[in-house]
Amino acid sequence: MPIADPASGTDGEVTRLLSDLQRGEPVSDALFRRVYDELHQLARHHRRRWKGNETLNTTAIVHEAYLKLVGGSGDFASRRHFMAVASKAMRHLLITYAERQSAGKRGGGEAALPLDEALIIPEQQSDELLALEEALKRLEHFDPRAAEVVECRFFGGLDAEETAEALGVSRRTVTRDWAVARAWLFAELSEGPGARLLHDADG
Repeated sequence: MPIADPASGTDGEVTRLLSDLQRGEPVSDALFRRVYDELHQLARHHRRRWKGNETLNTTAIVHEAYLKLVGGSGDFASRRHFMAVASKAMRHLLITYAERQSAGKRGGGEAALPLDEALIIPEQQSDELLALEEALKRLEHFDPRAAEVVECRFFGGLDAEETAEALGVSRRTVTRDWAVARAWLFAELSEGPGARLLHDADG
């Protein structure tokens, strides 16, 4: 039996795309779609298992996606870049769910989410997530790195060390940016929708 080429197949393609990213090329649509699709499938799978648990465990999903897509073929640099891309993809995934959930509540013409997808974002959290997303977009305008830290920590479920690796900065920088970003977002949200999610986030 011939030995499989490690550069072929799904894991090889993802590793190759991550290598392109490491060389300074922008995140490709192909890489983002591949990661997004895997996160989508894993979120649905995990959500069916977590009966009654209203908190989406993004940490487990992001790490499992890395192992499935890259596995043992990924080096440290691949993992670092993957975590950053996966956090961005998870943010997009959760906001997409929240938008569709919110539109369905308001009769906005969106097709209802399948049950296993609707449960990923509990109905009461959709407006909170959308409020947080709008505030985060405003934060991106004047402090992009702090917004990236929120993206990694809140949406990607990464800890401070993993976030530092993903963004190529020190842990001290992550800790400082996370504190500054949370304080700014709390003030921006004025304890309205979205603020509770930050209260629940790990400091």
